[in-house]
Amino acid sequence: MKASDLPRVNTPEGGWKGEMPGPFLVACDEPITEGFPDLRGTWKPVELVVNGEPAPADVPLWQHVERIEQAGSRVTITSGGVIHDFPSVDGTFENGCHDVAAMDFTTPIIVAASFEDGVLVLRPRGLEGVEVRRWRDGEHLTWDYHGAFTMRLARIDSEN
Repeated sequence: MKASDLPRVNTPEGGWKGEMPGPFLVACDEPITEGFPDLRGTWKPVELVVNGEPAPADVPLWQHVERIEQAGSRVTITSGGVIHDFPSVDGTFENGCHDVAAMDFTTPIIVAASFEDGVLVLRPRGLEGVEVRRWRDGEHLTWDYHGAFTMRLARIDSEN
């Protein structure tokens, strides 16, 4: 099954609670688009820098866990009560994430996604210049949240 055959996935009302929902692209047998990096996996932080300084252990971001799924040109990121599905990572808002913000599970967001030099770059509509970036650095995933924080994550599930 191709990734484009599946309907768009969205965060349930009020966000998902408790255990992370199961994978959404598991039925897809379409390989990741040629030239796209493989970011798949379930990831947990091993390093967190906030405002240029190592974050203390009591910062809630240390509890972050995210799962990234990929098939074809599709990327789905599940974490923190939200499911952010990008049906096609092509740099357009049309094929980007149409969901809600994790801060309150009600504020609508539309986010374009593109791969640029091996980096997944997310650009929210209406926030000119804001970029959220994820990329592989060896065995780790790095997540830069527009300079507010940078997190290095280790994979906690088995290889794909």
